[in-house]
Amino acid sequence: MKKNLTGAAKPAEWPVNPNAPTTPTVANPDTSAPRHGMATGRRIIGSGGSGDSGSLDEPIVTASPRKPARRRPSGRVTIADVALRAKVSPMTVSRALKSPSQVLPEARTRVEAAVAALGYVPSHAARTLASSRSRVVGVLVPSLSNAVFVETLAGIQDCLGPAGYQFLIGNTNYSPVTQTELLSTYLTHAPDGFLVTGIDESETIRQRLSAARVPVVHMYDLSQTPGEWSVGFSQQMAGFAITNYLLERGYRRPGFVAAQLDPRTMQRRAGFRRALREAGFDCDLEVLTSEPSNVGLGSKLLIQMLERAPDCDAIFCCNDDLALGALFECQRRGIRVPDDIAIAGFNDLPSSAWSTPSITTITTPRYEIGFQAAQLLLQILNGETPKKSRIDVGFTLTRREST
Repeated sequence: MKKNLTGAAKPAEWPVNPNAPTTPTVANPDTSAPRHGMATGRRIIGSGGSGDSGSLDEPIVTASPRKPARRRPSGRVTIADVALRAKVSPMTVSRALKSPSQVLPEARTRVEAAVAALGYVPSHAARTLASSRSRVVGVLVPSLSNAVFVETLAGIQDCLGPAGYQFLIGNTNYSPVTQTELLSTYLTHAPDGFLVTGIDESETIRQRLSAARVPVVHMYDLSQTPGEWSVGFSQQMAGFAITNYLLERGYRRPGFVAAQLDPRTMQRRAGFRRALREAGFDCDLEVLTSEPSNVGLGSKLLIQMLERAPDCDAIFCCNDDLALGALFECQRRGIRVPDDIAIAGFNDLPSSAWSTPSITTITTPRYEIGFQAAQLLLQILNGETPKKSRIDVGFTLTRREST
């Protein structure tokens, strides 16, 4: 004969009352007299004896025996199924999954074993309803094949992951239409916030983000709008700095080569033109295309530049892929770099340091942008007031052999 929680002898088989409740009844410490079938007081669960050996401090529970928890018609395993298999209460299962340190090791081990055996997956929708938070952040980037944004996503993951957040990654392919569609889809998941590349959203996107009433942090560009959060650097100042460096090195006919023509590229172009104007040089030597950027395209654009201006003595490429392609084309043609023509890039991808000659470029803190943008968003979500709404992470002019 075993004893139940109140110490009474337990018969071999409990009588089944068809009218008995199917869920446990929890003792109410504020009631002067216990109800029928209940025990009052609290005890340390799991300190010995039979019953639930789960959380460290939990109301004593007694209940009429019930039938095994049924599966929902969908076949989804519920928290009640896990509790039944682990021989603990649903509350203990919930605590073991959310705050393992609050549950005794023995009970936690049983819960983990039950979860693994049953294949239980916590209901995200249920947790969202319970906490009024989805623990999900929407992230929109223009490319998933570009190493620049891959590093940014790594920074976001390293910040959001330990904080218990997941994120939905959207590849906009530099398209405002795709960005709007992704945003509409992600809003159905009730994200807690967004991390968005750039500050050039369409009016439609701005209206939807405003209506969603969730915080948005912009990455890579610095917003001048009061009340907007952003983490990045001045693309125009970076373009100005590298062009000015070419002029300081003695080059007098620099040209600008660009692809994709997204807003950040056009800001770099503005910096290029400004540097030339301030130095008294012509700023009309440009080869631009809306084609997606790649190394092969850099080779083609160099050819176009030399056909247009054979006296061009330096080229500022809007990114390192184009710069590497231009370098390869020079080597095929026997054009010496930097003696005959200088080449500069942007972003400082690993290939820029490995090439021969190595390529002068602008080093951008891609990982830091992702990490700090996510960190800023977490501060806002936690109700904190960030010290700055606009975080300038800066850039570095990296001088190498190609100039």
